[in-house]
Amino acid sequence: MDNALRLQYLEAMGIDVWVPIAAPASDQRLLPLADSVAPAIAASAPSEYEPTPADPDNWESLQAEVAVCRKCVLCETRTQTVFGTGNKQADWLVIGEAPGQSEDLQGQPFVGKAGQLLTEMLRALGLAREDVFIANILKCRPPDNRDPKADEIEACHAYLQRQLALVQPKIILAVGRIAAQSLLKTEAPLAKLRNKVHTLDETPVVVVYHPAYLLRSLQEKRKAWMDLQLAMKTYTEG
Repeated sequence: MDNALRLQYLEAMGIDVWVPIAAPASDQRLLPLADSVAPAIAASAPSEYEPTPADPDNWESLQAEVAVCRKCVLCETRTQTVFGTGNKQADWLVIGEAPGQSEDLQGQPFVGKAGQLLTEMLRALGLAREDVFIANILKCRPPDNRDPKADEIEACHAYLQRQLALVQPKIILAVGRIAAQSLLKTEAPLAKLRNKVHTLDETPVVVVYHPAYLLRSLQEKRKAWMDLQLAMKTYTEG
């Protein structure tokens, strides 16, 4: 999608647009055309994440382990695992809930209509999918796209820990309620988790609506854009 069409997409949603200011490529920042969002409310959540020792781990061995994983019952119904995709040294780590049907078939996270919307959400911030790393809490699809169970989340927990340790992101986008609650170890509803900055082992975490929800609730797209602006503001000021 070219830039003009992207701007039309945002304007149709009634959303302010970020544009780059003139600056060296190494220090370019994004500014809103209109007023920025309200200042972030700082918050912190406990975490059990501990960096994996750097010496024994690498992307190839981790992906190979995930591909043959049988730690929970989801291995019996999956087509294939969905490891994650993107820049393995990205500043931005996008974490969703679990693969859906399209993801299970293609082996890639966030494809289909929800994935297309996520791509546009990133492009609105000047980011391509190739600029970020995208993963899920679960690496296998739950049957009928049901919510993940606690034991399934726990079974995949170490894999996500190791991805975090390998990427070492500067900011994390927690996409949707279940991803946010799992990462932040909370049962708070999404409404209380968004519009503020959390931390996961000193890495800022911003919670955003899941694009599948936004496709059903068009009126929430402005709030979603505010959360993305908060994430960019946190990243550029961090």
